Amino acid sequence: MKTVTLGKTGMTVNKNGFGALPMQRVSVAEAVKLARKAYEAGITFFDTARFYTDSEEKLGAAFDGMRDKVYIATKTGAQTGEGFWADLKTSLGNLRTDYVDLYQFHNPGFCPKPGDGSGLYEAMLEAREKGMVRHIGITNHRLSVAQEAIDSGLYETLQFPFCYLSGEQELSLVRQCKEKQMGFIAMKALSGGLITDSAAAYAFLDQYDNVLPIWGVQRERELDEFISYIDNPPTMTEEIASVIEKDRAEMSGEFCRGCGYCMPCPVGIEINNCARMSLLLRRSPSEGWLTEEVQGKMKKIENCLHCNQCKGKCPYGLDTPSLLEKNYEDYKKVLAGEVSVK
Repeated sequence: MKTVTLGKTGMTVNKNGFGALPMQRVSVAEAVKLARKAYEAGITFFDTARFYTDSEEKLGAAFDGMRDKVYIATKTGAQTGEGFWADLKTSLGNLRTDYVDLYQFHNPGFCPKPGDGSGLYEAMLEAREKGMVRHIGITNHRLSVAQEAIDSGLYETLQFPFCYLSGEQELSLVRQCKEKQMGFIAMKALSGGLITDSAAAYAFLDQYDNVLPIWGVQRERELDEFISYIDNPPTMTEEIASVIEKDRAEMSGEFCRGCGYCMPCPVGIEINNCARMSLLLRRSPSEGWLTEEVQGKMKKIENCLHCNQCKGKCPYGLDTPSLLEKNYEDYKKVLAGEVSVK
């Protein structure tokens, strides 16, 4: 069993973290079943957030009475100290616990620090002093904020997108975290569904002994796949390297990662899927993306106001309206049979 120690936190866990965002899409019974099965297999790190609707409540139900057996990480998107305390109180109630192992600022547009006027970091320190929070972390999609968090020395962990489609800048963050004994939690390890070979994804991340990938789990067969890697972890081979190089070539340049931070859209466009529909059609069974429901969602692109709100909020600096238009044109060609997909 491969393990990862999250920097100075001392938390040592299996190199498979459980991402609980998708649990908001399944019933309580199914969520409890999945979380407990993961624990029984050896997975002990579970990541959720206030933003993930009832995900916290489902984890609370799963681990009620056995809180000390797992590490639970959650997040606050609060903008003020008052909001911080409200979020923490709610999270503790949802999780049926009196402490959070790792409390993270959830994708803030800046790096919270003492004296910055927000009161956020001061509240975090007070919560830690009271034993309500054991370790302090930050999640982000912006390289500049991630870099500032590392440089500040104020954080014990960084959660950031990292997979084999990442570039040198992300690799630099991983290296710096290791040098500073700061835990690195890899979100989007499957790039929001664009990476379809989880063995290749795992083998890539296996090369970095300080990186903990968290896999979003919604179905038992997905969980079984990751559980199988506990006793038989995939390692880098020529075959897997070839898969990675092929995917890198196919997805070079600008593409939507599906993070959703551009939303909501004023006219209801489901940007996080519509702006990457061409890749989804070609990298997963296309039938699921050609239904009447999805066609209706794509048609909403015609109502785009070109207000550029999505473009301004994109942490990757993408020209989102242009991506939407290109994906819609391709989609219409697929529907008309002018372009074939698998």
